[in-house]
Amino acid sequence: MFKEFRTFIMRGNVVDLAVGIVIGAAFGAVINSFVKDILMPPIGLALGGVDFTNMYAVLKEGATAGPYDSLASAQAAGAVTMNFGVFINVIISFLIVAAAIFFVVVKPLNMIAAREAAKKAAAAVPAAPTTKDCPYCSTSIPIKATRCPNCTSELK
Repeated sequence: MFKEFRTFIMRGNVVDLAVGIVIGAAFGAVINSFVKDILMPPIGLALGGVDFTNMYAVLKEGATAGPYDSLASAQAAGAVTMNFGVFINVIISFLIVAAAIFFVVVKPLNMIAAREAAKKAAAAVPAAPTTKDCPYCSTSIPIKATRCPNCTSELK
């Protein structure tokens, strides 16, 4: 059973999937940091100093009544909040990841597939005929022949 399990684990697809998941998680962390630490502060500044991570709506007051200075203080007080600023950050992160995957993976693969399809289409073009049928005896003769070698008929 252990030998069979080892064979399963060492298959290329399983290893590739594992590597993809690890790289994807690391890529997700980089994108989250990019959105949170690089992209959103200038956008918030351009919108008048808005901090998207602290955009929330209090649905139910906590142990201490609001207003709360930040989302963290509202959650620490036990308030029930709808965190739409965090959702905006997640949407922007998703769009960046989707764009990166499209331009880095999907677009190049589509270009390669189109090139391969063009090669196959060019190879599928039939070659020019090298023979023709004699109109008198219906035998196959070279295309440049002026007389049929079988029935000796003169061809146009």
